[in-house]
Amino acid sequence: MSKADNIFAAMCKDIIENGSSSEGQTVRAKWEDGTLAHTIKKFAVVNRYDLSEEFPILTLRPTNLKAAIDEILWIWQKKSNNIKDLNSRIWDSWANEDGTIGKAYGYQLGIKHKYPEGEFDQVDRVLYDLKHNPYSRRIIVNMYNHSDLHDMNLYPCAYSMTFNVTGKKLNGILNQRSQDVLVANNWNVTQYGILLHMLAQTNNLEAGDLVHVIADAHIYDRHIPLVSELIKRTSFPAPKLLINPERKDFYDFKVEDFILENYLCGAQISNIPVAV
Repeated sequence: MSKADNIFAAMCKDIIENGSSSEGQTVRAKWEDGTLAHTIKKFAVVNRYDLSEEFPILTLRPTNLKAAIDEILWIWQKKSNNIKDLNSRIWDSWANEDGTIGKAYGYQLGIKHKYPEGEFDQVDRVLYDLKHNPYSRRIIVNMYNHSDLHDMNLYPCAYSMTFNVTGKKLNGILNQRSQDVLVANNWNVTQYGILLHMLAQTNNLEAGDLVHVIADAHIYDRHIPLVSELIKRTSFPAPKLLINPERKDFYDFKVEDFILENYLCGAQISNIPVAV
């Protein structure tokens, strides 16, 4: 069994057996039929993935790595808030008529800020620090901008990254305010695993630990039977991640530069209901 499968199964089991239900509380999300979408949750879940040991993609069911990479490039590389720049349809429900999701995610990363060293957006500041001062304890990206929240169609879920170099290893802490565990957990883990690999390769570093902190890790009521079945499945060994070694500039990476070798996994879960 891959370590990512172990971490995921243990988290889900803990939520189902020891989590708190939102029944009786006022909740925002609803199912397509208008029914309130209640959850069972755990507060402050912390998962650690050693990227030097394996790439943390689930084998219990497939994760669409290409689409996940496309979205992380949309946010961190293109710094876009327009779904027309994204190949998947995952943001369609939150898009305006002009195709934007408001001043969220990539929009925040693209805002220029003044520093003593010059003017940078948040991504370029990370790249500058990793090159010129890699052992800084101040390499942080934050997309939760309170002055722009009213102009965001969805507040950022995965909202900040703290980068830290230890020796030759680039580590990162992903902070997430809320997560639909079945739908999004491994999607986010693989995305930010890829991001750490990209930043490490372009700065002559090695990808180290990805620590994922989730303030509200929840499983929706209609997902509980699906999750219970999923974590009982047979797991496979983790696949090997291959990255195009020619990429030396963060902005040159493309989706095709990442290949999973020997990715064996269980069947996909079809027709997962999504609460909005």
